[in-house]
Formats: sequence, structure tokens, C-alpha cells
Amino acid sequence: MYNPVFLFVILLIILLFNTIKILREYERAVVFRLGRFTGLRGPGLIILIPGIEKMVRVDLRTVTMDIPSQDIISRDNVTLKVNGVVYFRVDNPEKAVIAVEEYYSATAQISQTTLRTVIGQYELDEILQHRDKINASLQEILDEQTEPWGVKVSAVEVKAIDLPLDMQKAMARGAQAERDKRAKIISAEGEFEASKKLAEAAAVLDAQPSAITLRYLETMQNISVGEGKTTTFFPLPIKLMESLFHK
Repeated sequence: MYNPVFLFVILLIILLFNTIKILREYERAVVFRLGRFTGLRGPGLIILIPGIEKMVRVDLRTVTMDIPSQDIISRDNVTLKVNGVVYFRVDNPEKAVIAVEEYYSATAQISQTTLRTVIGQYELDEILQHRDKINASLQEILDEQTEPWGVKVSAVEVKAIDLPLDMQKAMARGAQAERDKRAKIISAEGEFEASKKLAEAAAVLDAQPSAITLRYLETMQNISVGEGKTTTFFPLPIKLMESLFHK
């Protein structure tokens, strides 16, 4: 036979286990008495009436939840794979327990459908260029939809946008064409600036005949001095050359 003292100790332990609860700083207890909500308790030590009061423990910390990759068709009919991340927390523990069956699962499902809906309203270029605008729109919509559940959505971020392979190749070709265009423009601008400088130099030399002579002599010196070779020049007067070419 069982020892009555042993049975009493076991029953006392079970009673204490169901009566005394300890909640951490970031936890709250939603307490029900005979099935009716009576209030929130915690953090710290709380005491429940055995068999009459029950509690549901709620975590108030911010949750980081991944949105799985979704197949989405943009407004200009481009098929994309998009995933994201949602940051949310329980703002009202009472609503999070009473208003919705499982607030985490509900938030996850509505995040996926909202992501598809919002991304589908934009064209591909807008999706790639205005990600901040899309994130803000997602956060605003999700926060409004989850507010009746006592959930506060603090941020939504689109993590990755995967394009079809043919679209990636087309964009790569477009980017290369744009780089070639910029290179040609820069080269043309350089040629234009060089021609302006040459025209200015020619005007200066034309106005100063002695400068032409000095430049002529300097050029001959540069040509005549070289490794392993000797070149001899017989300079002609500049005026003599001008008279020959102007006849």
C-alpha cells in the first residue's frame, strides 16, 4: 500500500505547481476564471486558484519572422520570386489570446498574402528602384490588419527579389549597353576638350612666330636623341619655308 504521507506530498507538489507561477520580465499571463477573462498578471510571482483559474503565457518580445519566397506576377507581367522579413510584437496580450486562435500563425499567413498583393501592384522597375516605399506600404497595411489581434508590426523588409534567367540576361545586356554609352560620351567629351586646347595653342603660336621656332627646335632635339641611333637635322629658316609654301 502507498504511504499516505507520500501521497500527500505528491498532491501538495502538484497543487503548488498549478498554483504558483513565475513570469519573466517580458512575459504576461492572461488569466481566465471559470472560462471568463479576469485580467493580466505578471511579471514575477503569481498565484492561481487551483481548478478554477487558468492562464495563457504571452511573450512580449519582438518576433523576427521570415516570409517564405512567394511567386508573384508584377503589374507588367514579370514573374518574380520575393521573400521578406516581418518584425512584430504583442501589444495587447488580451486581444492576442482572445481575438485570434494563434496570433503567430495568423500574422504569418496575412504577411504572405499582403506581400503578394502589394508587390503585384508595381512594375518591375518600380519594385527594384523603390523598395523603401514598398516596405513602408507593407508595414502600414500589416499593422492595420493585425491591430485587432493585439499585434504591432514595427517593420517589414523585402529581402530578395529573384528574376527569371532571361530577364537577368536582358538586364545585364542593358547595363552593358549603358556602360558603353557612358564610355563613348566621356571619350567624346575628352576629344572635344582636347580640340579646344589645341585650337587655343594654335592661336597662341600663330600670334607669336618666335614661339613656333622654339617649338620646332625642341621637336628636332627630341627626335634626334634616341637609344642606339643618331639623327642629324638641317634646320631651315621658318620664313624661308613660309615663302615656299605661300607661292
